[in-house]
Amino acid sequence: MEPIIARHGGYRKLKSFQLARLCYDVTVRFCERYVPAGSRTRDQMVQAARSGVQNIAEGSEASGTSKKTELKLTSVSRASLEELLLDYEDFLRQRNLPMWPAADPRRASLVARRCRNADEVAAWVRGVRDDALRAERDGACSNAAAPGYPEIAANAALTLIGVTCALLDRQLAALAQAFAEEGGFTERLYRVRTAQKRRKGEMD
Repeated sequence: MEPIIARHGGYRKLKSFQLARLCYDVTVRFCERYVPAGSRTRDQMVQAARSGVQNIAEGSEASGTSKKTELKLTSVSRASLEELLLDYEDFLRQRNLPMWPAADPRRASLVARRCRNADEVAAWVRGVRDDALRAERDGACSNAAAPGYPEIAANAALTLIGVTCALLDRQLAALAQAFAEEGGFTERLYRVRTAQKRRKGEMD
């Protein structure tokens, strides 16, 4: 028989949660290095990153009795990460630093690296910086100066947030379809009660 409370939780296995948490850790480290302490921007970036993580977890836990709440909180997570993405874009724009285009091979390199924590992302950032300095020294790059750490770190964060947002978009679409087809807790309760009455009638 269909359970009244659906299977729920398991958010730690979601790729969206794992990447959102990585974005949070990367943002905390980024703000400690490049955003002035005590500034409103720093607080907002950290809170937006944290919201991206916490709302996925809360929505997953609530899904047992409310698919509608899961859908809503997952949407809040997606919106928080969009806000964070804009903050990184503002950081680059206000310092006249370039935002790497979607086709930039460095973005693909970071995605392919599948970093598991902020330390691995930081190692990738150092590697990109070292490669750029080496190319500059060998005369293998254009006249533009090698990118500095703030540029590389901000673009790395933008890349990770972009992947996370894409995953959340797919997750939201799947949740919306499931809700439309199966309903929420009220519909589930109705199905279970109907099945119980039918079963009792057959036994009588």
